[in-house]
Amino acid sequence: MITIHHLGVSQSDRVVWLMEELSLPYELKWYNRGEDFLAPKEYRALHPVGTAPIISDDNLVMAESTAIVEYISQQYGGGALSVLPGDPDYAQYLFWMQFNNNLQSVLFMKLAFQAGGSQPGEDNPMSTTTQRREDGIYNALEQRLKASDYLGGNRFTCADIMSMFNLTSLGMLGARQIDDALPNTLAYVQRVTARPAYQKAMRIAGPEATPPAG
Repeated sequence: MITIHHLGVSQSDRVVWLMEELSLPYELKWYNRGEDFLAPKEYRALHPVGTAPIISDDNLVMAESTAIVEYISQQYGGGALSVLPGDPDYAQYLFWMQFNNNLQSVLFMKLAFQAGGSQPGEDNPMSTTTQRREDGIYNALEQRLKASDYLGGNRFTCADIMSMFNLTSLGMLGARQIDDALPNTLAYVQRVTARPAYQKAMRIAGPEATPPAG
């Protein structure tokens, strides 16, 4: 059975969501963040990268969301939520599976510039480039979701599971809010977060969830 090592308020909630979508059994092991909001020592010791999410499957210990989600989908879900080579939407699927990393890297670069007092402008080309990249990402989202109800194709896939943390919880760190200025993306978020498996996963391991008693 897969064990999800869940760090509170982290991207590991998407792995819980995937397991619920696939109706697969799993064990959830909860780790609380410290007063500094960082992962505790015992969590960082699980894998050399020390980041969430992390799963264990017998002797395998695996990190990185994209790898974990695709591994579970293929290994235990029969590829039901994956898009395979030969499918017309395969390229879209590959692109949007990487979307979360692109958006997060841009956000963290923006936060670093802001911490240093930098603003986009001719005297700061790196900050300006970062803002352009962020704008491009949201423009791409709007265009894709105007053409398709889902990111990875005409059906719900792992690409949608990978995207939702960035369009909801990442706002706590300063990411752009999804509102009426992004109408296609807003409708998409409302559509996907209405899924029963998503709502169950958020109750179990979402940002407002608490560790089970005992």
